Amino acid sequence: MTSPDALSFAYWVPNVSGGLVVSDIEQRTDHSPAYNIDMARTAEQVGFDYALTQVRYLASYGADAQQESVAFSLALLGATERLKVIAAVHPGQWPPHILAKLAATAQSTSGNRLALNIVSGWFKKEYTDLGLAWLDHEERYRRAEEFIEFLRGLWDEEEFTYRGDFYRTRDVTFRPAPDTNPEIFQGGNSTSAQAMAGRLSDWYFMNGKTLEGAAEQVQAVREQAALHGRRVRFGINGFAVVRDSEAEAVAVVDEIIAKANTDKVNDFGEAVKQAGASTADKKGMWADSEFKDLVQYNDGFRTGLIGTPEQVAERIVEYKKVGIDLVLTGFLHVREEVERFGREVIPLVRELERDLPEQQHSQRLVAAGGGAGRTVG
Repeated sequence: MTSPDALSFAYWVPNVSGGLVVSDIEQRTDHSPAYNIDMARTAEQVGFDYALTQVRYLASYGADAQQESVAFSLALLGATERLKVIAAVHPGQWPPHILAKLAATAQSTSGNRLALNIVSGWFKKEYTDLGLAWLDHEERYRRAEEFIEFLRGLWDEEEFTYRGDFYRTRDVTFRPAPDTNPEIFQGGNSTSAQAMAGRLSDWYFMNGKTLEGAAEQVQAVREQAALHGRRVRFGINGFAVVRDSEAEAVAVVDEIIAKANTDKVNDFGEAVKQAGASTADKKGMWADSEFKDLVQYNDGFRTGLIGTPEQVAERIVEYKKVGIDLVLTGFLHVREEVERFGREVIPLVRELERDLPEQQHSQRLVAAGGGAGRTVG
């Protein structure tokens, strides 16, 4: 058994083709259901707590084939016993009442293991090519906030009436309501994203960051949450390369970058420029990402989970010290490396966590808000 404030571990589900790096290096992975069901069963056996399915509808940066995230998540839930699965969804592509009803049913059939990652959206072409309305940055976040409020209202209230700018309903009662609401995750780097997390979300996801960058963002979101008497938990993306020696691990990353598909990386870079530039503070996602960062399209190399099992475990615990609650891992050869990470790295993290001074555990919980406020899940 792990302590209540032990780090959680998640992995990126390869439910789209192309792997997790935009590179021509060999990636032993597969987006088929059979491969992923087998991997999910292995992941929960070796200590992973969550799996995150990706959401894409059109080909982009190497993903020429896509499995839909919610349906795929339900398949993984049905094949596992303990693993929580986070389905990524876009407001503007999902009607919230349909998702609310689907999620309530999924909670009852999965033992309350469905979570939702509410993605405000950055890929303009995907919206416009599908004939969907494209909003500016601030409006996308306002819509996402209403989306979350709408979901929770349907789950929690009788005769729920909502009058928003994007969503409306009148005197609606959904039965059966979920025993436990799905945990709500969100990402984003801008001031608007941080404020939204402080007001509404259970979890705040970050792209890959240095320790200093993670600490800065944790503090900013905690300050927003404190204004509302809430606690928000924090996840960070990290591309993990665990090898027998540090030199071997570094060489793998160097090869990934050297074999990057330049055209696809540059196309991705162009597509995400507006995500950073469209915000008033110029702090949107990927605002300061370089070419080598974009090869792993969520800045996963920046987190530095590269080295021996011991080095990676020590690095992860340093992130825990600055307030990280969950590490979202990506891998080159997904199935085999998920297993190795679970068997060799997670146990070392647990040992290091036990060695942390008790005072540090309590200080961390107080800094996070001590559990005050509504925490769902």
